[in-house]
Amino acid sequence: MIQLHKLISSSLGIGYLGKGGGTVAAMVTCLGWYLWPRDGQDLVFWQVAVTFLITALGIWSANAVEPHWGKDDKKIVIDEVAGMCISLLFVPVTLPNVLGALVLFRFFDIVKPLFIKKMEKLPGGWGVMLDDVLSGVYANGLLQLLLYLGFF
Repeated sequence: MIQLHKLISSSLGIGYLGKGGGTVAAMVTCLGWYLWPRDGQDLVFWQVAVTFLITALGIWSANAVEPHWGKDDKKIVIDEVAGMCISLLFVPVTLPNVLGALVLFRFFDIVKPLFIKKMEKLPGGWGVMLDDVLSGVYANGLLQLLLYLGFF
């Protein structure tokens, strides 16, 4: 079972890239989001459902691998996938919007302002995931504001 958790936590092995794995995971997420077929009526439902599922799996798997890899190891990049998905929710899927979400998410994820850093102190998988979830919320909110103001 631990092998499954390692596969999930590393986002199918992306986490094993080492330095920059989180950025690569976020970029792969953007690519998948951009290429997702947009002709269905239930697009937003599926985007929310997949985001929720990734977040829940991330909490579960990060909690399971922590005793083996340590607290928030670099190999755990499922948190970046979840945060990137949250950054993209309810945003029109265009190349500028997806790239804008990527830049904003990585900014919040790296700098960790506005209580994001405090989320890391939560125990187990919650601490691993919730700083990126909050980074995604902030990135999405700022992107929504920029879209409303006509910057994208």
